[in-house]
Amino acid sequence: MRNTPRMPRGQRGRSSRAIAAGLAAILSAGLLAACSSDDGGEGSGDTGGNGGDKDQITLTIGVFGQFGLEEAGLYDEYMAANPHIKIEQTSTQRSEDYWPALLTKLPTGSGLMDIQAVEVGNVYEAANDLSQYFVDLRDYEEVDTSHFLDWKVAQATSNADGKIVGLGTDIGPMGICYRKDLFADAGLPTDREEVGALWAGDWSAYVETGKEWQAATTSDAKWVDAGAGMFNAIVNSFSERYYNADGEVVYEDSEGVSAAWDTTMEAVEADLTAKHDLFSEEWNQGMANGDFATLSCPAWMLGYIEDKSGDEGKGQWDFAMAPQPANWGGSFLAVTEASKNKEEAVKLINWLTAPEQQAKLFTERGSYPSSTTAQEDPAVAAATHAYFSDAPIGELFKTAAEGIPTLITGPRDQVIQQGLSNGILVAEREGVDPDTAWSDTVKDINNKLDE
Repeated sequence: MRNTPRMPRGQRGRSSRAIAAGLAAILSAGLLAACSSDDGGEGSGDTGGNGGDKDQITLTIGVFGQFGLEEAGLYDEYMAANPHIKIEQTSTQRSEDYWPALLTKLPTGSGLMDIQAVEVGNVYEAANDLSQYFVDLRDYEEVDTSHFLDWKVAQATSNADGKIVGLGTDIGPMGICYRKDLFADAGLPTDREEVGALWAGDWSAYVETGKEWQAATTSDAKWVDAGAGMFNAIVNSFSERYYNADGEVVYEDSEGVSAAWDTTMEAVEADLTAKHDLFSEEWNQGMANGDFATLSCPAWMLGYIEDKSGDEGKGQWDFAMAPQPANWGGSFLAVTEASKNKEEAVKLINWLTAPEQQAKLFTERGSYPSSTTAQEDPAVAAATHAYFSDAPIGELFKTAAEGIPTLITGPRDQVIQQGLSNGILVAEREGVDPDTAWSDTVKDINNKLDE
């Protein structure tokens, strides 16, 4: 158990960090100018692929990871219906690399895309501390937010003036993805309902099942991919995690963080984890190689697993309910004030997040809609996933989404979450005991919060 002396910590200031970000942006402005909207590069709407034809507009989109919009064919569909539009996407593999880079560009506007994706861990900051850099979507008549989950809209809304800075793409209701072949090897059931019953309502039962599995398996695999993924799944089943409702940093005393840390450390100490760094190349390869039997699996993870596991994994993977309902991830699309094509960019994000497109993104990629209208679409409600053994994912994710708590978010959620993930990885790889790992992690996080 964590035994570090803990003191209440107020909400951290951002002034020095904001100044540093501004200075970094100014110092790098000359370099970034080469790809800025001033010369028809990123953010440019002056020309598309038609060499100076002013009727052509290029809209640039910055995203992170396997975002899914391009992979689902939505860009091609939009461009076919709007021949004057060319869409160019730039993707950064990891969100924790994407967001700091974006922060350096916002103060000057140089190097920004017309549209920037915002992960849920950063949306509070975007809507409250950085809202001046994004357009207010209330100003555009074509924008319709009535079909979204209320809490999804609220996440992208400024507390001060009600400005809406982004439209939601998906949410991340949780399950457990598992390898049926590795379960069968250890004598565990492979039917998804029987599998879910092994740990229903109790993450400790998930760990105990892992111990039983690891004692029986003949493979070299581990029970779970990464402690950090397990931690995220558990902590997001609690409404209060890193901040309280008054905007104070409370992660050191949070029940959610305590439960997630202690349960994850039980798995780490039992050597149940494959010690992967989430979203690293080794983690990707581990999916293909069968390095682990289970992983915590938000809806958007299905497409990711299919991409990385490839043809050999088809039919080996299945999906069962998680021990407790939780939401991990979910993103937004925002239009930058630096864009020279705000009207067209707003039209595009409004279309990309409309119920029809959210339904298609789900059927193509498994990203569960943040639109209640899309959730009721028969293509979503009755969806199955061939790669995941024809799992009825529409039904499963709808059930998983019903119990999701409304998460309290704060401006530095991602800093805290990443710090905790790093601390868990150190404990996994270096054998640091949980109490020492906790103390070191708290020190590291608090230093970053004070920057």
